[in-house]
Amino acid sequence: MNYVWVKRSLIIVGILFSWFIVHTTFILIDGLNDELKPVDAAVVLGNKVEDDGQPSERLKARLDRTVELYVKGYFALIIVSGGIGKEGFDEAKVMKSYLLAKGIPEQNIKEDNNGYNSYRTAQNASKMMHELGLNSAMIITQYFHVSRTKLAFRKSDIQKVYAAHAKIFEFRDIYSIIREFPAYYKYLFKY
Repeated sequence: MNYVWVKRSLIIVGILFSWFIVHTTFILIDGLNDELKPVDAAVVLGNKVEDDGQPSERLKARLDRTVELYVKGYFALIIVSGGIGKEGFDEAKVMKSYLLAKGIPEQNIKEDNNGYNSYRTAQNASKMMHELGLNSAMIITQYFHVSRTKLAFRKSDIQKVYAAHAKIFEFRDIYSIIREFPAYYKYLFKY
């Protein structure tokens, strides 16, 4: 009897591990294949601000990618979304300042200061976009974060959602890739 239980347990673990590998592969492929189309607005997701008030390297990479795509004409409006991190800085304000310093006109940048997670960012961006009569967005974030963020935006009533990833790879991405598997299903079933 114990042998049957062990065998069934191993089969279940094997199936779950296989699903993890397949789904994680999908997340990576989805995140690394940018969908560059003209859209009404770009939504840049926040990230850590350093103790000196400067964007972290991850956040700079997102913002630099935004500037690159703005200059190429993919969008005219940029929504920067973030919250107040443990360092005490408003991510959206820091992001806006960085974009202004890169030559983006102030009237082309909107702030979402309550984007404390991807779901809140999607909800807030959806509200802003509907108020402005906009219906398509390009999210700009890390490659491993794209699938879950697109899911959140679609669940927030923005159906035309495209994505571009920040051009940065870090060792900590390994942890983040693993974390995206359960996080995706949390967003799928919770929101």
